[in-house]
Amino acid sequence: MEVIKIKYWFTSDYHLGHAKIIEYSERPFKNVNKMDKQIIKNHNSRVKKTDTVFFLGDFCFKTGKQGNGVSALKWLKKLNGNFVFIRGNHDYGNSLNSIIEYAVIHYGGQDIYMCHRPQDYNPEYELNLVGHVHKQWKIKRDEKYGTILYNVGVDANKFHPVDIQEILGEVAKWKKTNLEKSKLNQQILKI
Repeated sequence: MEVIKIKYWFTSDYHLGHAKIIEYSERPFKNVNKMDKQIIKNHNSRVKKTDTVFFLGDFCFKTGKQGNGVSALKWLKKLNGNFVFIRGNHDYGNSLNSIIEYAVIHYGGQDIYMCHRPQDYNPEYELNLVGHVHKQWKIKRDEKYGTILYNVGVDANKFHPVDIQEILGEVAKWKKTNLEKSKLNQQILKI
């Protein structure tokens, strides 16, 4: 009996077909076609057909009169993986029709909360995965609750999806570095 090993991937903010996002987010692409092709290539270089992709919002540009006419289904046919879509602020009118606002997964002995916009995070969870902020930051901590926010967006991750092991590894490294800085600052204040 063959065992299928499924990996779990996390990403957001592809903005496929959205030419203005190159300017808004200062993406390093000459045009929208080059951007779309590179993001699809990067995605498929990591994600296998049997893998699961948690997509945290802003998948593709609008369809219809104000959009580029490419439906979400046409984009999906070009991408590997089985998708779970969490709705982003640009997912209205793009034919995606996601009804999921947030989700919680259990992995590595912890519950992890996922949503599109960082301001919608849930402080009851130690780790929240978010998108929306493009390359403003990759990891940050809410000082009031101690919640860690990890940006899975492609702009913060070299235009690739990230797997759960990468995320947990980066968060652990970030915690260690920042806890050491915090302890050092406390020691300096005592002097």
